[in-house]
Amino acid sequence: MTLQFNETETTTTTTAGPVRGAARRAGAGRARLWLTAVPLLLVLCWALFPALFSWQDPIAGVGAEKFQPPSGGHWFGTDHLGRDVYTRVVHGTSQTLLTAGLAVLVGLVAGTAVGLAAATAGRAADAATMRLVDVLLAVPGFLISLIVVTAFEPGPVSLGVGVGIASIASFARVVRSEVLRVRNLDFVEAAFLSGGTYRTVILRHILPNATGPVLALLAVDLGAAILAISGLGFLGFGAPPPTPEWGLLIAEGRQYLGSAWWMTSLPGLVIVATVVLLAGLGRQLLKIFRF
Repeated sequence: MTLQFNETETTTTTTAGPVRGAARRAGAGRARLWLTAVPLLLVLCWALFPALFSWQDPIAGVGAEKFQPPSGGHWFGTDHLGRDVYTRVVHGTSQTLLTAGLAVLVGLVAGTAVGLAAATAGRAADAATMRLVDVLLAVPGFLISLIVVTAFEPGPVSLGVGVGIASIASFARVVRSEVLRVRNLDFVEAAFLSGGTYRTVILRHILPNATGPVLALLAVDLGAAILAISGLGFLGFGAPPPTPEWGLLIAEGRQYLGSAWWMTSLPGLVIVATVVLLAGLGRQLLKIFRF
């Protein structure tokens, strides 16, 4: 008996499996991206439209409703002044995200400039800037933020700038590595050979093709900035009371852990969930831009 094989069917069967597997992985990746993006969109809506998601005054409390546990009327309970904790968390989102956004902006702009200079300005500039980055990496970021905040007047601006300075090194290293990778590609050489200037090639060809991992780092660094700002706010370097701010909310409830656990635990869970979701978003963005 002679066995005959259909070459077309064999080829189709061989290639269909990897294609279906790639499609399933892409679909799973999109699902994970949405699972992280949708809760973060809710947090963003808290920051932009807090009145739509809360129904009570975040500053004034009701004395008769002090220390009420979580319930249908008060989802996160009430604090020692009778204020609704959920309302204060929602209204404190804008303060925390604005300060974290300032920190990320400082780190992104300064880090991009340092990384770009290191990758394109020659060996001497590369050595000098990378030594500066090594110094920043050798000092804990929280300590740098604390030094900057204590050197100036404590507040959201100095807090954001201090946390942003601590994140310059990470952005500089990523930008440098991506610019070095893109600079050696053929289309960049072709742009120089066709008469493109140094500034034009960088702005039109190198930077746009090096932004993928930077965007992923942006999401992760935003979460780290929120964590650092909440920690410094807990120590009293953030917005002054009674302005709601995530770190301040935890600080206000630390004296009542035994009797009103919800004052610290529930705002803390919001902070942890936001940071974890931003880290997951950064991971998904890195997978997307990697391919």
